[in-house]
Amino acid sequence: MIILLLLLLALPGAAQIRFEERTLATDLNGGYQLLAVDLNHDGKPDLLALASGMQELVWFENPGWERHVIAGGLNHMINVAPLDANGDGIPELVLATEFANVARNSIGIVWLLESSGDPRKPWKIREIDRLRTSHRLRPIHLPRGNAVVNAPLTGPTAEPPDYHGHIPIVMYRPPEWKREMINDSLDGVLHGIFVFDWDGDGADELLTANFQGLHLLRPAKPGTPPQLLNAGDTAPWPKSGSSEVLVAKLGKKRFLASIDPWHGNQVCVYFRKGSRWVRTVISSEDPDGHTLHAADLDGDGRDELIAGFRGPTRSVYYYKADGKGTKWERHAVDKGGIAAAGCAIADFDGDKRLDVACIGSATKNLKLYRNLGSGN
Repeated sequence: MIILLLLLLALPGAAQIRFEERTLATDLNGGYQLLAVDLNHDGKPDLLALASGMQELVWFENPGWERHVIAGGLNHMINVAPLDANGDGIPELVLATEFANVARNSIGIVWLLESSGDPRKPWKIREIDRLRTSHRLRPIHLPRGNAVVNAPLTGPTAEPPDYHGHIPIVMYRPPEWKREMINDSLDGVLHGIFVFDWDGDGADELLTANFQGLHLLRPAKPGTPPQLLNAGDTAPWPKSGSSEVLVAKLGKKRFLASIDPWHGNQVCVYFRKGSRWVRTVISSEDPDGHTLHAADLDGDGRDELIAGFRGPTRSVYYYKADGKGTKWERHAVDKGGIAAAGCAIADFDGDKRLDVACIGSATKNLKLYRNLGSGN
């Protein structure tokens, strides 16, 4: 089914942004993570879909969106990260399974999946680690070679509701894929991470969002302590801190964005003033925020924020700033049609405009929102 959505920006003089909505799947039980990644080396971004209530990791092939099974027999999948370690154009995948929020119930098996040459056929799979509450997996570029970061949700002995305990953030570097420690000083629930070359030196840094707020870690410099950027929501623990984090830009101006607190309702932006990152809540209408992205959807050189909410509103919104970033307008991409747990942003149709795709948890669906551009 294809639905044409007309979204009119409320900012003065703004033009319409049109999206064409297409449902690609309706049976992804516990839909959780969605990645835009070229899995068949044809130059087009495909969709890698992870659903925690399923035992199959699947992908959808661009442009016809045919569905393929990567591997089966997997329980409680939570995150997957692509990294082309052997240079053949088809990424290897690092996958975390057997996840639970409470550490004593979470085995945290980490797998390496490798294509045998045809990614449409089942992939080879082998276990490389076990780390309780293995949760967020992301590829990272470092001077001594690329790796995959594993940021567990909590420490190995953490218990609700406070979840106190130091969190072992680690990485795996090919070809050995052995665990290497990055840092184990953060406390509480660590829900979001973001990989970014913070200082432009060619090596990626790591931003984290946990009960203590937003921190900057430097995996290329072992032993460097985390740098606190902002404490996020200052409510008493365990309602404190942040849940998602990213870096975005308004023209040449860098800013941060987050969802606060854990699975929270606050979409926040942070602009630097002197040595401080000053936090502003730009929206608080929607509960259970679970995915946050930044992309220049209308081609004006300034990023919009795209946020997905799993709660009662079951929606995806984008937020557009004025020229100075002091005023933000909220607009629905999908209002009520998807309990968006994860989204992916890419030019899926090759028209030079960035599109949005999202996966739903309670709604079990996968939708593609094709960006048709702006017009009066």
